[in-house]
Amino acid sequence: MIDRRYLLQAALALPLIAAKRAPPGVDWNAWFKDWMLRDFGMIGYYADDNAKLLASRAPVDIVFMGDSITEGWMDKRPGFFTVGRVDRGIGGQTSSQMVLRMMTDVVALRPKAVHIMAGTNDIAGNTGPMTPERTQDNIRAMVDIAQRHGIRVLLAPIPPAASFPWRAGLETKKPIAAMNVWLRQFARDQRLTWVDYWPVLDDGTGAMKPGLASDGVHPTEAGYDAMATVIEPVLRRLFPARPA
Repeated sequence: MIDRRYLLQAALALPLIAAKRAPPGVDWNAWFKDWMLRDFGMIGYYADDNAKLLASRAPVDIVFMGDSITEGWMDKRPGFFTVGRVDRGIGGQTSSQMVLRMMTDVVALRPKAVHIMAGTNDIAGNTGPMTPERTQDNIRAMVDIAQRHGIRVLLAPIPPAASFPWRAGLETKKPIAAMNVWLRQFARDQRLTWVDYWPVLDDGTGAMKPGLASDGVHPTEAGYDAMATVIEPVLRRLFPARPA
């Protein structure tokens, strides 16, 4: 059963999701609640986009799997997603939901690589009580799925956040820091490509630098531009034949 708190906590992502997927004239909240009850992982969210992409036979170098931070990248800086780069982020999602989408939104597209950024909403408890161990299990599962299908994994840390607007009073800095220590070591142990955005986002206290996030969590255009300075050299190295 879906924790009712998720339906409330996902409200920040609801306008973006509804604007893209909800039929015109429907009540957003009722539509979203019904969708979540029928499709917890939101596997159908990108179904039409995936079908069109596969039909086009366009090459897919890398899929970006994540939550609203990833989804917002396409909305705020669509020019970053040149041919071969595919955004499959969904606002509000936890790693438990992303695992369910790995086959349809990543493997089925036959990419050479996947960029995974997850954990913000796990710490927020968007889909109910969550432990670090469960998040780690989900990351392991996503990496395992990718590697079993010959897909290279780029792993990113949870971005800085001094607080979560939808979870007032929740301690964020310590759990984010602890999970990122594990993620970095896991990437090293598994020989994954570690993509560290912290040097360009962190203000030195575990919060986003001024001007790089609209609410302390979600990057602004300037925030995504800063992130691009980190990932672009990696993508050019991995896919030298594809224009940046």
